[in-house]
Amino acid sequence: MNTAPDLPLAHLALAAGLLALPLGASAWLRLGLVRPLLVAAVRMVAQLFAIGLVLDALLAVRSPFWIAALIALMVGFAGREAMARQERPLAGVWGYGVATLAMAAGLALALSVALATEVRPDPWFDARVVIPLGGMMLGNAMTGVALALSGLVRGVETEGRAVEARLALGEPIEAAMRPLVRRALAQGLMPTINAMAATGLVFLPGMMTGQILAGAAPLVAVKMQLLVMLLISGSTALGALVAVRLAARRLGDERHRLRLDRLAPKQT
Repeated sequence: MNTAPDLPLAHLALAAGLLALPLGASAWLRLGLVRPLLVAAVRMVAQLFAIGLVLDALLAVRSPFWIAALIALMVGFAGREAMARQERPLAGVWGYGVATLAMAAGLALALSVALATEVRPDPWFDARVVIPLGGMMLGNAMTGVALALSGLVRGVETEGRAVEARLALGEPIEAAMRPLVRRALAQGLMPTINAMAATGLVFLPGMMTGQILAGAAPLVAVKMQLLVMLLISGSTALGALVAVRLAARRLGDERHRLRLDRLAPKQT
């Protein structure tokens, strides 16, 4: 069986030289992105090598407990990252809790479906399959959840008076918020829809490319990529739906009032 080549660190350093383009453009045009780019690049390198070492250890231990602990840690960090990019998140633990619960629900659904297909590992908790699949699901769900929550809050801020007018006319809070919920869900799902529409025509996704580089037949790689894209769409849709519904309920109360006081101050 063919395997992907082991890249020397010098070759990675050569590819890293391409970062000079966005760094130079940011410095020249004063975009203020030099520091964020450098921090993101360093985090990416550190996190990828760290997860590689962790996966090596998990493959040797083969313990469902430690694999579940790593999945829980990934979900927790995904929830934090989704909230960190909100201009005005829900106040208190609600913002973090809503995002984390939403992505956990989407991940549970996607992994359940994946383990019912031919990709199911033996044993079922094999880190070689569960962790990479979970990471792909969480990465895409994180974007969808963050965009959906941001869209909902922005809609509440800009159309709050219209919502309150509908409430004054006797509509329940769920009905008054429904147009905002719909637009927020559409915003959260747009990246997934765009990715599905462009896959195969505009770009070849990572799963398919990796399998082909590792020696798999193109049609085998295509079917695996289709499975992954469908899992991503399902987990992202469920995550965005759960997040928006929970956030909308938090922004109203049992007396059918709009509660903007439950939003944190704007992050600068």
